[in-house]
Amino acid sequence: MLRIAGVIRESIVDGPGLRFVLFTQGCTHNCEGCHNPATHALDGGYEIEAERVLTEFFKNPLHKGNTLSGGEPILQARDHIPIAKAVREGKKDVVIYTGYTLEALRAMNNADVNELLENCDVLVDGPFILAQRDLTLTFKGSRNQRIINMNETRKQGEIVLLEV
Repeated sequence: MLRIAGVIRESIVDGPGLRFVLFTQGCTHNCEGCHNPATHALDGGYEIEAERVLTEFFKNPLHKGNTLSGGEPILQARDHIPIAKAVREGKKDVVIYTGYTLEALRAMNNADVNELLENCDVLVDGPFILAQRDLTLTFKGSRNQRIINMNETRKQGEIVLLEV
C-alpha cells in the first residue's frame, strides 16, 4: 500500500509529455517555500494499492509516463518499485522528483532505493531552495536542482543531464 496525497491524471508540467502524476505523502525535507506543504505529514493523505494506480495509469494510452512526486517518493521506495517496473514494462517512462541528490541516494546504500533508481528514466534531484527559485525553469523549481537522464547516467557511469 502506498500513502499518497493525490493524483493528477493528465499533466504536462511534471516531466516530458503527458504524464500521470502520483503525489506521495510524507516528506522530511521541509524546504522553505515548498509548493506542496500539505504532503509533509507522514500520516496524512490516504492509502492506495499499486494495482489501482496502475489501472488508472494504463487507462490513458496517451500517457508518456508516470511521475512520482511528493512529498518525498524515496520514503516509500519499496512500494513504488512495482509501479515503476510495470510502467516501464508497458513501454512508458518513469520520472522521479526527490529532495535528495543522486549522490546522497547512492550513499544510502539501500536496496529498495537502488532498485527504484534502476527503474527510473529521469530523476529531478535536489532540495527546493527558495533563494534559487526560478519560474522560467522547465520541470524544476530552483536552479540547484538537476534533471538527470538516468538511462545515460547508468550507461556512461557519470551523471548526464537531460536537455529540456
